[in-house]
Amino acid sequence: MRQQSFEQQYGDQWQALKLLLDDLALSRRKRRLSADELEQLPHLYRQVCNHYALARSRHYSPALVSQLHDLVLRGHRRLYRRRGAGLWRLVAFIASGFPVALRRNARYFWLATALFLLPGLLVGGYCYSNPEIIYSVLDSAEVASMESMYDPENRKPGREMERSSETDFVMFGVYISNNIGIGFRTFAGGVLYGVGTLFLLLFNGVVIGAVAGHLTRVGYQDTFWPFVSGHGSFELTAIAICGAAGLMLAHALIAPGQLTRLGALKVRAADALTLVMGAALMLVVAAFIEAFWSSSSVAIAIKYTVAALLWLVVVLYLGFAGSGSTRGDDGS
Repeated sequence: MRQQSFEQQYGDQWQALKLLLDDLALSRRKRRLSADELEQLPHLYRQVCNHYALARSRHYSPALVSQLHDLVLRGHRRLYRRRGAGLWRLVAFIASGFPVALRRNARYFWLATALFLLPGLLVGGYCYSNPEIIYSVLDSAEVASMESMYDPENRKPGREMERSSETDFVMFGVYISNNIGIGFRTFAGGVLYGVGTLFLLLFNGVVIGAVAGHLTRVGYQDTFWPFVSGHGSFELTAIAICGAAGLMLAHALIAPGQLTRLGALKVRAADALTLVMGAALMLVVAAFIEAFWSSSSVAIAIKYTVAALLWLVVVLYLGFAGSGSTRGDDGS
């Protein structure tokens, strides 16, 4: 559909939402619209959200995208302020806001995933087939530390020997700090025109792949893979999502189009921050699983079964949650 036809078809709804928001901004005594008309806010808001997503995906003019973005932002603030409770906003964010934003920016996610995953597979294969390659990635002390963590004799697999006596709750805090630190740095690297994000995705992919290949080669696969397979679904996916958010910032800076770089950053920032907040929640879940489940002495077969279920949950959640709110309605 051409932009002109798009504007002609839906312009009345945009104007109706604008008038409604303008009216709600007035004090109650000065409002002109009836209660029934004001109750149209949720419906109009969802419609304009769909139009905003379509306008972006079809690369309509920046002016139109910016106009719809402003309406969506005003509607979101008004709608959730009316509903009030922070708990409701959190539920709405998890149920639809985060997964819908990720699917709306899927191309950044898949690019970040490729930058993270492919180097890991490549280096992991080299480290599995050649025992010397690992020392090109990590120094000998780091290799020895990794081997001790996943040594079958270690009472708590995945933990350094000196930390094997610490409680699961303490390690939960340590994992949260480490995971969110990696995710935030990967996102923030986007402001360096993407150089920081690109480096951290490649670096983390290479290190994780090298460790996996090396530990498998030395025969620690029965401690390493059952340990990482459970929380990996949330942790690795969240890091890729943080990378996607960083690439969005980089795209706005490198190719702002007809907007200024600051204007382009504002347009991208709403979705980028949504992705980072969602990824942070996933990293907290990953830390919980890693602290209380991954290092447990549960049978390997059960760990792999749970890991498969967790991966399925992540795929279904990110792929389909909130799909009703993203359905286009123009029929084209």
